[in-house]
Order: sequence, then structure tokens, then C-alpha cells
Amino acid sequence: MKQFTRRGALKTAAATFAAPFVWRLHAHAAPSDTVLHASFGASGMAGSDIGSLTASKNLKLVAVAEVDDNKVGDIKKKFPDCVIYKDYRQLLDKEKTLDSVNVSTPDHMHAPIGMRALNRGLNVYGQKPLTQTIHEARRLTEVAAEKKVVTQMGIQIHSARKHKLVVKLIQEGVIGKVKEVHSWSGKSWGDTAAKPDKKDPVPAGFDWDLWLGVASERPFIGGTYYHPGNWRKRLDFGTGTFGDMGCHILDPVFNAIGVGNPSSIRSELPGPNDYNWSLDVQVKYVFPGSKFTTDTVALTWYNGTARPPKEVVEHIGKHKLDGQGSILIGTEGVMYSQYDSGNTPILIGDKFTDFKMPEVASDNHYLQYVEAVRGNTKTSAPFSYSGPLTEMVLLGCLATRFPKTDLKWDTKGLKVTNNDKANAFVKKEYRKGFEVEGL
Repeated sequence: MKQFTRRGALKTAAATFAAPFVWRLHAHAAPSDTVLHASFGASGMAGSDIGSLTASKNLKLVAVAEVDDNKVGDIKKKFPDCVIYKDYRQLLDKEKTLDSVNVSTPDHMHAPIGMRALNRGLNVYGQKPLTQTIHEARRLTEVAAEKKVVTQMGIQIHSARKHKLVVKLIQEGVIGKVKEVHSWSGKSWGDTAAKPDKKDPVPAGFDWDLWLGVASERPFIGGTYYHPGNWRKRLDFGTGTFGDMGCHILDPVFNAIGVGNPSSIRSELPGPNDYNWSLDVQVKYVFPGSKFTTDTVALTWYNGTARPPKEVVEHIGKHKLDGQGSILIGTEGVMYSQYDSGNTPILIGDKFTDFKMPEVASDNHYLQYVEAVRGNTKTSAPFSYSGPLTEMVLLGCLATRFPKTDLKWDTKGLKVTNNDKANAFVKKEYRKGFEVEGL
């Protein structure tokens, strides 16, 4: 009889992930085995992800890829046995015993690294947005399904009680059929200025070429213009506020109302310049209806200084408009979901005076992933869910490039049907030497 190894047991657990839940719990060997894990990124969001994943006694960090030597000090202190690489490709080539990775880099490298990991059959925890382009999101979703691996997108709020309540209440029809949604974020990951016409020295220990990765070559600009903080503002590296916060704030909405991609989308405010995402955004989606909505349902996103109009805000009465959140207008009531404040969604209407919220518990988004890799549970935001969510959000980013234009969207064909210029932003070309099989 062939002996089960630790690696084989984990592969078996991942391969059986799509099977019925009860059967899956008993279909693998040695669930107590330790998950050998690597991180792409060492500080910032990556550092947070590492801390949250290694909180599990069943996961061991064995390798990290980080392009900046100045960012690995904490890793060396906390994980002295961890092997440090600069090149993510070398890590994936040399670390043969890995079970799992997290991809916590700037947005433009999410898909290239994530796909290389999937091609190896590794389980992947991918930060939001899952990818930088719609095409990448579709391909990661497809390949994750083909490989039958465990995946989870880093939308931690997805597992929080108040966001789970939004989904439960909407799907139980508490406010009737949803007919209109308004969601917003006060963040302003954008820039109206042109790119500075200068070239700065690359800091010691920082590999600028590897940081650029799939993006085209260009001079380094210092002062945090790109690294470590402001890449989110830049068209070639981030996805602006919409891509950053849309995946969080629209997650419970997307989950609750059960819609797919929209039939049309329209941006109302000035779009990005040649280099940067815009500061203020207002984009309206129209979706075909679902069993939780009216025949069609409209969703409008706002960020920066843009906010829902007065007639929408009036629906929440005496309640203050939170810095980030959603207002869901139903046929029998209104739900106000605060992102920054409150512990539960607020139901608006006299009929809710004595309403008792159902019992819903929070989950640990990270430990849920670790246990899913071990074969003991399943993730709540696998790529089969978070991939389509990302596609929807990124379509909003794309729409901002074409203000005052109705874009008709073909989800199956992954294309805009009435504007060929828009399709140039569905997919992008990778720099020579950084191509990835499957993308």
C-alpha cells in the first residue's frame, strides 16, 4: 500500500474540496499536519496577513519574497528560520514542499504571482482586489477551479457578524425586494497631477525592476510616489479607491442580492488622467434582477467627496451618514449598513421598532482558510465567489475611463459590446520576461 505523506494528505484535502462537506471531512489523512506557507510581501498588508495566518498553530511560515531589504527586519526577528527571497519566481522554483501562499503585493502583481502559485497546485490566500484586470480575475477563478485548490480573498469583513447579517436579512426578505442600492467610501486614492518629470536614485536594497514586475520599465521616482505607499493612485499599479474599498463595501451587497455582472454601467464624474486614478467617482450599475430584487436593480458607487444625493440620504432619517457604507432600498423598508461604525445594520421603518436581530456569529477569515487547507472546513470567499465580485468592481474602475458613457457589458464574452476602446482595458500585456502561463 502506498504510504500517505504529509504533503500528500494536504493535496488530497485540497483535491476533495469541491466534494460534499460531510464526506470531505473524512476523506483525507492526518488533518493535524502543519501547513507549510510562503508570503509574497513582508510588511504593510503582507505583514498583517502573515501575523493573522501564523496565529494558527497549524501553519508555519517557511519563506517570504520581498523586493525591499528594508522591509524584512520584523520577519527575520519573528521567524528566524524563514528563507528570504527577493524574486518571487525563485521562491516558487526552489521551495518544493509548500502547501500554501498569500499574495499581498501591490495590485498589479496579484494575478502574475497568484497564477504561478495556482499553476503549481498551491492553495492561495489572495489580497483584494483579487487582480488588477477583469481578464485576470476570470482566469484565476477558472484555474483555481481546474486545480481544485483552496482559495480565499482577503476581504476580512466578509466574515464579520454585521456584514453576514446584511446578507441574511436581505435574503430573508426583511426589507422586501431590493430595488436600489447606494454605496460609498470617503477615501481618495487618486491624483489629479501629472507624473513628475524626474528620475531619482533607487534606494539601497530595493529592487525596482522586480517591483515593476509585469509593468513597463520607467524611471524610479522617490518620496513615496510609488513605493511604499502611493502606488494605489497610479493606473499601472493600483485600482484607486474603487478597487481598494469596493471589494470590501460591495461584498455584502453583491453577496446579499445575488446578482452577477451588470447589463450596463455608467460613470458620471471626470475620469483618470494619463497616470492616475481620479479622486472622486460616481458610477451606476444596472443589474438584471434576482430572487432577492425587483426585475432590475440599480447600484450606485461613490468615493472621494462624492456621496448619495439628498433624497437617498433622507431614507436613513436621523442617522448620520457614515464615512463608508451602503443604503439598500427595498419594497418594504430600508437597510443602512455602516462600514466604519456600528455593530449591526440599521433597519429603517416603523415596522422594525421591536425587531430582534437574528443570531449570527463572526468567523476568523484567516483561520478559516488555514483549516480549509487542512481539509476541516471550507472558505467563505473562495475565488469562485471573489473572482466574480472582483470582476464587477473592476468594471466600475474601467467605466471611470469613459465618463458620461453607457457601457453595455457581456459577462460571458468578457467584453463591452458598444465601445471597442473600452475593451483595451479588460486585459493587459505583460512585460517581456514576466509572462505567466495561463494569463
